[in-house]
Amino acid sequence: MATHQNNSGNLHEKIETNNFLLIVLTFITISFGGLVEIVPLFFQKSLTEPIRGLQPYTALQLAGRDIYLREGCYNCHSQMIRPFHAETLRYGHYSVAGEYVYDHPFQWGSKRTGPDLHRVGGKYSDDWHRVHLNNPRDVVPESIMPAYPWLNENLVDDTTIGDHMSALRKVGVPYTDEQIKTAGEEIKGKTEMDALVSYLQVLGTHLK
Repeated sequence: MATHQNNSGNLHEKIETNNFLLIVLTFITISFGGLVEIVPLFFQKSLTEPIRGLQPYTALQLAGRDIYLREGCYNCHSQMIRPFHAETLRYGHYSVAGEYVYDHPFQWGSKRTGPDLHRVGGKYSDDWHRVHLNNPRDVVPESIMPAYPWLNENLVDDTTIGDHMSALRKVGVPYTDEQIKTAGEEIKGKTEMDALVSYLQVLGTHLK
């Protein structure tokens, strides 16, 4: 018994005092745990298939999503409603995995300086969003959100949207050749404000 305890103690000491060995064994342990936790999720249809009625973003909505990312909106707004009564009471139905199948990358987030936006689609009018983005304090006097007046002046880049949609198709978003071909014409002459409002108005509208 004493010999077994000494051998066990020596093994622990050898691992704890050998930095390289400790790092390797830690990496192996984390990797194994990750495989056990993550890999099965790829085979659950509820997590990998879109919910009923979900459609890929239109060219204008996709351009608006790019602007959302460019302006760093995700730093203050999440897009993930957790299944807690307080959250569903305020924001609506909790988020489900099938709503994010076409989001690359998804915008779940965790920081809420501002409210969650996952069910903001259809909650306000287009004009409300335009006023709010141009100067938030015109509609919410206590807001600390910055203003984005340049969105009214800048036109959406219609030269790269087709390539963007082609890239998304490679990772599973079912865009057709026709959608990709006409994407540039669809958003030509549209402002960045038009695009961002279009994106916001579709968020969370497929599940209420």
